[in-house]
Amino acid sequence: MNFEIKTVCFTGHRDIPHDHAFSLPRVLERELVTLVERGATVFRAGGAVGFDTVAALKVLELREIYPQIELELILPCRNQTERWPEAEIRTYEYILDKADRHEFLFERYVSGCMLERNRRLVKGSDVCVAYCYQNRGGTLYTMTHALKEGLEVINLFDALAE
Repeated sequence: MNFEIKTVCFTGHRDIPHDHAFSLPRVLERELVTLVERGATVFRAGGAVGFDTVAALKVLELREIYPQIELELILPCRNQTERWPEAEIRTYEYILDKADRHEFLFERYVSGCMLERNRRLVKGSDVCVAYCYQNRGGTLYTMTHALKEGLEVINLFDALAE
């Protein structure tokens, strides 16, 4: 597919296998540059550990080269980081501070808030960039939902597996 796009959402696993940890950011950057060249200006992340963090940091890095792009965070709840290690909380707070916009869907964690975050990431997006290697969980749900909603879905795991 090669239609013009504006909004891209991210979904991916929290765990990134060691053999992908160094190559994933490079593959992601290549895909993001292609999407910017196709017209993408808004990139949405859900604030989770793992791929969401890698994607958000890469958008912030690329914003130095492409000042027209924006990072939008759609976050499940204000206390999302409650049980996170300190280093991951600092990274999250850095991303939150540098994002162009953010929205908390719920004040506190409630059942279903992560699912609602995933749906909101997809709603209004044109493309979903994923990092999915498991046939279960929120990442697979979000990719499937994006396909049902007519989004172009790009799974970076496929490029890494080649």
